[in-house]
Amino acid sequence: MRELSLIFIVSSLCLLTLSRCLLAAWQWGRVRQAGGLLPILKGGLRIDANQIAVIAGIPLLLAPWLGHLPLAVSITGWWFQFAWFLLVLLEVSTPQFIHEYDTRPNRLYVEYLKHPQEVFGMLWKGYKAVIFGAVAALAVFAWIGWLLFANVPADLPMAWWQRPLFTLAAAALVFLAIRGTLGHRPINPSTVAYCGDSMLNTLPLNSLYSVAYAIYSMKNERSAADVYGDMPADEMNAIVRDCAGLAAGPAEMPTLHTQEPTFPRSRPLNVVMIVQESLGAQYVGNLGGARLTPCLDRLAETSWNFTRAYATGTRSVRGLEAVVAGFPPTVSDAALRLSGAQSSFFTMAQVLKQHGYRSRFVYGGEAHFDNMKSFFLGNGFDDLYDLPTFKNPAFVGTWGASDEDMFNTVHGLLSEASGQPTFTLAFSVSNHSPWEYPAGRIETDGNPATVENTVRYADWAMGQFFDRAKQSDYWENTVFLVVADHDSRVGGASLVPLRHFHIPALITGADVAARRDDRLVSQVDLPTTLLSIMGLRAEHPMIGRDLTVAGGDRAMMQYGENYGYLKGDTLVVMEPHRDPTQYRYEAPESYTPVALDADLAREALAHVLWPSWAYQNRAYTLPQLRPKI
Repeated sequence: MRELSLIFIVSSLCLLTLSRCLLAAWQWGRVRQAGGLLPILKGGLRIDANQIAVIAGIPLLLAPWLGHLPLAVSITGWWFQFAWFLLVLLEVSTPQFIHEYDTRPNRLYVEYLKHPQEVFGMLWKGYKAVIFGAVAALAVFAWIGWLLFANVPADLPMAWWQRPLFTLAAAALVFLAIRGTLGHRPINPSTVAYCGDSMLNTLPLNSLYSVAYAIYSMKNERSAADVYGDMPADEMNAIVRDCAGLAAGPAEMPTLHTQEPTFPRSRPLNVVMIVQESLGAQYVGNLGGARLTPCLDRLAETSWNFTRAYATGTRSVRGLEAVVAGFPPTVSDAALRLSGAQSSFFTMAQVLKQHGYRSRFVYGGEAHFDNMKSFFLGNGFDDLYDLPTFKNPAFVGTWGASDEDMFNTVHGLLSEASGQPTFTLAFSVSNHSPWEYPAGRIETDGNPATVENTVRYADWAMGQFFDRAKQSDYWENTVFLVVADHDSRVGGASLVPLRHFHIPALITGADVAARRDDRLVSQVDLPTTLLSIMGLRAEHPMIGRDLTVAGGDRAMMQYGENYGYLKGDTLVVMEPHRDPTQYRYEAPESYTPVALDADLAREALAHVLWPSWAYQNRAYTLPQLRPKI
């Protein structure tokens, strides 16, 4: 077992170092700009020592006592083959993961495994060459693992007095390798972070370590205070209320307040939220993008168009929690996936129900994905229309029915005569890899299965819907929000790549006047603004600003473990277990380091802590729905 452990340690170090060097070579432009290869290799050695010690530690400690037994050596060989396979599997998965998400495999790698039908369907249809290459690489390295670990002879017995000495020495080395430092905190990913490029900070990690750490950190009740630092609850709530323009609420629900509408109406308007999948500003012509959205651009000319709207995150669940619940981002999981948010958690549907509204969710895929079904139905939505309910869809791809099928369903629901006001949440699905949509709808450019062509199709489908909507009876008494959930393939050589959080957002319909609004806007400002336009006097805990009155001065966003707080042209970035940093931001990608404003840093800290506090203290609900604690 001593020889076997030594073979595993050396071969694993070689494997992981080779993979790290190849990744660095692939991303050499960014690596060179950030200081070269040395920081990656030094940090990688520490992380790999930790990972290998976890795997080989027990066999190494037991080697003096059991290493001369063939059965013990055989079991250890199988264990090392399994660990070797996991190391190879995760490293082979890494290039494509970086291509998609600009980071090593992380918690998303695990979360997507909960939806094998959609994910493996996407991989098979969109990445066949990658799959075959990965399988071939796995087969080769599995064979190498068998050669290395399957037929190693048993150790020669050690003298009785040598055994405890070897074990003590091995225990000290294993302990140091796992802890990774003699400092106060044991090693973690932030220990080897070395630059302002979030992706490069993951290269010193190995992917098995990255995924294992993500699983370990996947505590849904994760405390933001443990990650970014703490402040007294009274101070935190006072800062958040002040920034939202709110008076003090009850102690148990500090942000609960009554919002008066700017436009009181005798009959409140219906509301439709259209959440567009992965539609970043980089594709939208009127926002300076690639001009792939002519229909959206035409609609913007006759709408209240927010030109500086920012998403709160990089996942659909993050965008949905912002626009449906007005809930800000935090280092914890999105509210849709939190066990304690599956009921009695505030959403627009809850407050609208008090005003006689019927709420429905329309989605082309299967609504159990990302726990949407449980969250929405548990928090005020009455009806759910997803793929199994669609009749004769025109096209069904990996992720579900096409956008035109979703919009057909929405149009049909809105056309139904009813005296009851309605709230409709419509979430598109087509603009997602492997880029599938019905043929013959658009004029494609090159390979049809690209994000650019899918953006064109999604825009076409939305344009067809609004052409019909404007000619329909429901147009005059319905207000529409069109907003993206997030951008696609978010990444870049910065701690928080702001240009990839820039998204389209506009409000149209009814009597909404055309207006180009260049104020800084967060997704959490949109639901409060809609309530005012709809003409509703509503009591709720949302901290978004009513943009019909004031606001438009800050945005907040979660990017992996990093948190960005943008106020005007000033960005405060908070990283785990590090002091915050501050930059002057100029679009699209200029970050100039400046001295930290202590008051602004406290404001950012309050906003990153508050969502966790509100969730943990059940302070984000309506009074009559608040569970008794």
